[in-house]
Amino acid sequence: MHGFSYKNESLFCDDVELSSLVEEHGTPLYVYSAGTILDHYRRLDQALSGVSHEVAYAVKANSNLSVLRLLAHEGAGFDIVSGGELFRVIKAGGDPAHCTFAGVGKTRDEIVYALEQGIYSFNVESEEELRYLNEVAGELGMIAPAAVRVNPNVDAKTHKYISTGKSENKFGIDFDAIAGLYERAAKELPHIRMRGLQMHIGSQLTSVAPFVEAVEKVAPLARQLKERHGIEFWSIGGGIGIVYQDSLESGPSQWWESKAEGERPLTIEQYGREVVPRLKDLGLKILVEPGRFIVGNAGVLVTRCLYEKKGSAKTFRIVDAGMNDLIRPALYEGHHEIVPLQKAADSSLQKVDVVGPICESGDFFCQDRELPHFAPGDCVALMSAGAYGFVMASNYNSRPLPAEVLVEGETATLVRKRQTLDDLIEGEL
Repeated sequence: MHGFSYKNESLFCDDVELSSLVEEHGTPLYVYSAGTILDHYRRLDQALSGVSHEVAYAVKANSNLSVLRLLAHEGAGFDIVSGGELFRVIKAGGDPAHCTFAGVGKTRDEIVYALEQGIYSFNVESEEELRYLNEVAGELGMIAPAAVRVNPNVDAKTHKYISTGKSENKFGIDFDAIAGLYERAAKELPHIRMRGLQMHIGSQLTSVAPFVEAVEKVAPLARQLKERHGIEFWSIGGGIGIVYQDSLESGPSQWWESKAEGERPLTIEQYGREVVPRLKDLGLKILVEPGRFIVGNAGVLVTRCLYEKKGSAKTFRIVDAGMNDLIRPALYEGHHEIVPLQKAADSSLQKVDVVGPICESGDFFCQDRELPHFAPGDCVALMSAGAYGFVMASNYNSRPLPAEVLVEGETATLVRKRQTLDDLIEGEL
C-alpha cells in the first residue's frame, strides 16, 4: 500500500495534489505520506502479534524528526547506528530505553552518550568491541547491556552492497564463535550484561526463504544462550523488501501478478505466517528492525525537467534533481519508477535517459527506459524514494539540500526547509 495515486489526471499524495506542493515549495522536493508509514508499521506489528515483540524502526532509512515523531507516538522502538541517530530519536520524543545501537565502529563518545541515556542494548559486532564496551562502562561505573550480532552465513540473494549475513561481510561474528564468546563474557567482562542476541542478513529481500533459513539456523543458539546466560531478547533484524517497479496504472498487486513466482514481493502477511511459528516456543522477546519496509514506498522525490537533449545515440531529459539528492541509482543500481505529476494527453512512450545536473557520468535516474512524455517545465515524481533518499543526500557540487514535506490526509507540513546558499557555508572559516 502507498498513498500516491492519480485523481483527475493529477498525482496526489493522500489528499494533497503534488503540483500544489511544487508551487509552494519548489523542486527538488521530498514528499512523504504519513498514512503509508503508519499503515506499514501497524501491519508489521499485527503480523508479529503471535509472539512478544517490538518493531524497532531503522532510523538510517529516513531520520527526519517528524517521521521519527510519528513512529514514536505509535509506540515504535528504534534501531540506531550512531550517536547522532540516538540524539534525533530523543529530540523526536522517542524513548532511549527502546533503542538498540548497532554498527561496527562505535566511538567512545557514542558509547558514553548511549550509556548515559540508558539505551536498551548495544548490538556488538566483534569481540574487540565487546571488550572495549566493558572497559568504557567500567570507567563510568556502569553495566552495559549487550547483544552480539551473529553472522549466520545465509545468502540473502540481494545486491552485494546490502548483503550483510555472509561470512565475507564486515558485519557480525561467525556463528560457530558465538557460544564461546558469551562464555568468556560471563567470566571476564564484569561490566557487560548479555541481554540478547542479534542478526540481520541483508536488505531488500523479496523472498521469505532466507529469513526462514536464518531463523531455523539460529533459533537453537538463541535457546541455548537463554538457558545458559539468561538472555531476554532475540533481534532477527530487518530486510523485508518493497516494490520499486510499481506501476501507478495497475497497482502493486496486479503488476507483481504478472511476474514469475520467485519474483513476487514478500508480503508482510507471508512473513508473519512463516516466521512467527518458528519463534513462539523460545520464550524470548523478538525484535524486528525494519526501515525500508516502513518508509520506502511512503516517499517520492519531485523534480522538474529543465531541458530535453537529443543526440545521435540517445535522448536525455535533464532534471533539476541529481545524484546528490537521490544516490540509489548510482550507488546500488536502484530502480525508481518515474511518473509525471500531470498525465499528458499523449500516452505514447519514448526511450530516454533521465539525468541530473551533477558533473558525473553516474548522475542518472534511469537509462534507456520507456517513459511517458514530459517536456521542459513539467514535473515528475521518482517513486519509492522514502528510504535511503534524503538521508543519503549531500551538498556535492555545492548544491543546497531539498525541502521535505509530510502529508497527513489533507494537511501538508514543511518538515525541513530547503537549504539556502548561506547554509552551504555555515560553519566554514
